[in-house]
Amino acid sequence: ASQEGNEAEKKEVEEKMEKSEPAFPPTFSVSEIKNKQRRHLMFMKLKQEKRKQKMQLKKKKKKEREALGDKAPPKEIPKTIENQRVYDETTVDPEDEEIAFDEGTDEFSAYFNGLTNPQVLITTSDRPRGRTVRFCEQLATVIPNAYVYYRRGLALKRIIPQCVARNFTYLIVVNEDRKVPNGLVLCHLPDGPTAHFKVSSARLRKEIKRRGKDPTEHYPEVILNNFTTRLGHSIGRMFAALFPQDPQFVGRQVATFHNQRDFIFFRFHRYIFKNEKKVGIQELGPRFTLKLRSLQKGTFDSKFGEYEWVLKRHEMDACRRKFQL
Repeated sequence: ASQEGNEAEKKEVEEKMEKSEPAFPPTFSVSEIKNKQRRHLMFMKLKQEKRKQKMQLKKKKKKEREALGDKAPPKEIPKTIENQRVYDETTVDPEDEEIAFDEGTDEFSAYFNGLTNPQVLITTSDRPRGRTVRFCEQLATVIPNAYVYYRRGLALKRIIPQCVARNFTYLIVVNEDRKVPNGLVLCHLPDGPTAHFKVSSARLRKEIKRRGKDPTEHYPEVILNNFTTRLGHSIGRMFAALFPQDPQFVGRQVATFHNQRDFIFFRFHRYIFKNEKKVGIQELGPRFTLKLRSLQKGTFDSKFGEYEWVLKRHEMDACRRKFQL
């Protein structure tokens, strides 16, 4: 009887201890830790645990797929901003008769039909610094038949008639801010249109790691990616008309304009076929990124020009999945 009484007393004590124990604190975020070093340490540990869990789940799925073999379900397509893009009504259909008619009669049709060859004049804003001058010189080695001239304080309205008189087909003006190129005006001559771009992430040849030798004088191939809307189609044709339409494949040089989320990434490469399956590429430079600010009808006119399209950031960038190009 005494043993039973002792066991009953123990149970009562244990129940009282369980009731008196404090509850665990609620889950809190790492950002609530006030000590900076401790917070950083906890954050790194949390990150490592998540990475381990992710790798374990990945290995588990891989084993399951290998076990199932041909019966394995197809892989899920990851969601990205690009494949979740909002449909644009102005998306170009290559087989559309209206598009084909516009291409045959627009300002650039003479280039694509081989009737004229592009002649490009590259200039800068007033009193350019060394970095901007070197950027223009390297740009002239990428675009065939391109010449760099010093601005000498002339207004663009005076430069454009002189370019037309000397049979130039394009005028490129590189603007700078704080000694760095930050803007580019691309004006098609003699009748326009004119596009204004913001320039960012400009890198000269000496700043590119593992770059190849300087480009040769061969006409490069041109690749245009993801210019799908009517606006993007017009911008793509402007870029394509900068280069002669008979690329010299012996030079193995490629100029790429890749549009992604309305940012146009420019790269210049040289390629070589190692064998039937492998291709090696070397970046030659320069590299830069463009963001379209406006597209204007006719040649450059800041006061009385008629604009086809102008970037309105707060309206157009409200939805991250809607793109203009």
